[in-house]
Amino acid sequence: MKGDRVEIMIDAGGEGTRTYEVVATRAGRRVEVTNRRGVVEVSEVTRTGTPVRTARFMASRVLALVEQPNSDAEPET
Repeated sequence: MKGDRVEIMIDAGGEGTRTYEVVATRAGRRVEVTNRRGVVEVSEVTRTGTPVRTARFMASRVLALVEQPNSDAEPET
């Protein structure tokens, strides 16, 4: 959903930490996170599942991964 975002904080070695952000930029897109074979992959995908943009990080370097849903979504009752 447009506005979904994932923030990734990594250990950049001697440079300290770095923070990256992947955001669903258009309506109908979403952000998916997968973790396989020591690699964390964060992708913005279309409704059909086609990746538009992908960020890959070594799992051993990831310090934090925060998924933030769209704040405009209506709360469930």
